[in-house]
Amino acid sequence: MTDAHTRITKAVIPAAGLGTRFLPATKATPKEMLPVVDKPAIQYVVEEAASAGLGDVLMITGRNKRPLEDHFDRNHELEAALQKKGDANRLAKVQESNDLATIHYVRQGDPRGLGHAVLCAAPHVGDEPFAVLLGDDLIDPRDPLLQKMVEVQEEHGGSVIALMEVEPSQIHLYGCAAVQATADGDVVQVTDLVEKPDPADAPSNYAIIGRYVLDPAVFGILRKTEPGRGGEIQLTDALQQLAADEKIGGPVHGVVFKGRRYDTGDRGDYLKAIVRLACEREDLGPEFRSWLRGYVAEEI
Repeated sequence: MTDAHTRITKAVIPAAGLGTRFLPATKATPKEMLPVVDKPAIQYVVEEAASAGLGDVLMITGRNKRPLEDHFDRNHELEAALQKKGDANRLAKVQESNDLATIHYVRQGDPRGLGHAVLCAAPHVGDEPFAVLLGDDLIDPRDPLLQKMVEVQEEHGGSVIALMEVEPSQIHLYGCAAVQATADGDVVQVTDLVEKPDPADAPSNYAIIGRYVLDPAVFGILRKTEPGRGGEIQLTDALQQLAADEKIGGPVHGVVFKGRRYDTGDRGDYLKAIVRLACEREDLGPEFRSWLRGYVAEEI
């Protein structure tokens, strides 16, 4: 268990998945590189980490993920071409991803689940608390969820997970938390966790979404965690042990998120995310909203 006041500086982004739900688009293109309007999904996630003060980012990658590294690297030929054309606007957009954070990469040799992906970060993270951001959940920058989670961890120590209330009929799609209220209305203490329970057995309708701030004690648990649901090493199983015994790595708290979240984990929600974000853009929104209203009126 680390000091409750240890400053968090490191973020881990698991990005080794095969993206099978988006085939054939992801046959040769990492799902993290699929564009959400005009930026790849992974850039939104790195921007979120950087905005929360986490400038040291480790991506857990796999085979065929080289485009991730290329995206956050310099492209001297492209930059020179844009500079020669005097296209300062596009040049700035290209260079923006270069300086967001200090980004490191490590491969997850075997696709053994989220818990195993997080364990791959142990040598880089060391004995420090750290954040985990899943690329399927894009959090609107106007709703600083991660920053709030970092503040809760720095106050209480231990680990912090992001929670969202869902319809009881949908809880089987998520990890689920049993909770107790605290003095802060948006913060709860987590007493138990269950991975994708049947609705009748769910302890609440608080679903875990893809943001975590973890005590490094989680690594010791993950090394001993047997494969669980789906034959994978589940991060939820390790967190359940932390919640059950504060002596291992401090308490587990949850931040209940009520803001704007864009789920890019399946095709339908991916399309909704693009529409919502495009509608809210100052440069695209007015014309796009006008077209969308006409399309809905005429075609739907």
